[in-house]
Amino acid sequence: MAALGGARRRPLFLLLLAGLLHGTAATFVVTDGNGTACIMANFSAAFVTSYDTRNGPTNVTFDLPPDAAVLNSSSSCGKENASAPSLVIAFGRGHRLTLNFTRNATRYSVQLMGFIYNLSDTQIFPNASSKEIKTVESATDIRADINKKYRCVSNNQIHMHNVTVTLHDATIQAYLASSSFSKEETRCEQDGPFPTTAPPPPPRPSPSPTPESPSVHKYNVSGTNGTCLLASMGLQLNVTYSKRDNTTVSGLFSIDPSNTSATGSCGPQLVTLDLRSSRIHSLLFQFGMDPNTSQFFLQGIQLNMTVPDARDPTFQADNSSLRALQATIGNSYKCNAEERVEVTEAFSVNIFKVWVQAFQVQGDKFGSVEECQLDENSMLIPIAVGGALAGLVLIVLIAYLIGRKRSHAGYQTI
Repeated sequence: MAALGGARRRPLFLLLLAGLLHGTAATFVVTDGNGTACIMANFSAAFVTSYDTRNGPTNVTFDLPPDAAVLNSSSSCGKENASAPSLVIAFGRGHRLTLNFTRNATRYSVQLMGFIYNLSDTQIFPNASSKEIKTVESATDIRADINKKYRCVSNNQIHMHNVTVTLHDATIQAYLASSSFSKEETRCEQDGPFPTTAPPPPPRPSPSPTPESPSVHKYNVSGTNGTCLLASMGLQLNVTYSKRDNTTVSGLFSIDPSNTSATGSCGPQLVTLDLRSSRIHSLLFQFGMDPNTSQFFLQGIQLNMTVPDARDPTFQADNSSLRALQATIGNSYKCNAEERVEVTEAFSVNIFKVWVQAFQVQGDKFGSVEECQLDENSMLIPIAVGGALAGLVLIVLIAYLIGRKRSHAGYQTI
């Protein structure tokens, strides 16, 4: 059980610089009572956590540190029909990162990722106003075929309430057939596209043709006290379902604003936007607020729609513990890059060019903009590359001037 790159604080935007900065990958292994490995994982991880200090809310960033190790007393290979396999990684003063696995006949997945952190750890959370131990968790999109390893070189972000965990260069496998990673692998969507290969035994999700990016539309929800929600965005639903012939497919359904009605509600703690069309009975977005951090965020998504070629034409999904599209109350959240919000294992929402503000909306206009991390990342990469090129030009110019000076020194006046 090795360790990962050292815990250190740094500005939030540097952490997300397209993989230029990340900790060193390490291997974690869970074994059964006979010493046979059942779970193996190799990755680097970076954490972004918001917490309250005596001077107000702040963010801290840190990597999984070199002394991180498998907590054998809590990790488990699971027992059939009794408990599921789990990998628990412990570090620092009581911090724990947990991966809980599940499987069906053809695939396994990290059904739930959890993080327990101790605010009394002053090295990571200086000046914290609370000394509590906090727990957050969320579903993930980490899944692979049975007897294959999950492989994802790209950054994979898991949002858990006020904590974001970014895995980089990850190799994960549960339900191992031997005490080593399988040679065959299932690649994550973030690493795509992939070359065409022979399909594995059915049933395997076979993606439908990708539709064009959805149209961006501005939605407005008002109550007795005026506007409580402004949202400009394009929406695309990613749904995995079983067809009548028992094959499993993934379908993409773009929301057409011209054929969609929008309603909503305004409450002191909850703002909703409800979209409906001939196929979508209800696509409900719920925005909550955190009075401790004075922030609003996308708290829940509910879907009830008809999928005509599905074995069960009525598709339903619900998750009310999300933490996405987050900004300070009175400001707006904006992201030009495409964002994917994982709702359940079978349903996610792709959001395009989102600009949203909930609760305190003044004059039906968006407030000051808080840009998403993905946009900060795309801006910083050209700056970093431009700075490097400028430095290279400067070095060449200095070398040229030194060369000219030496050549003149070879001649003397007679």
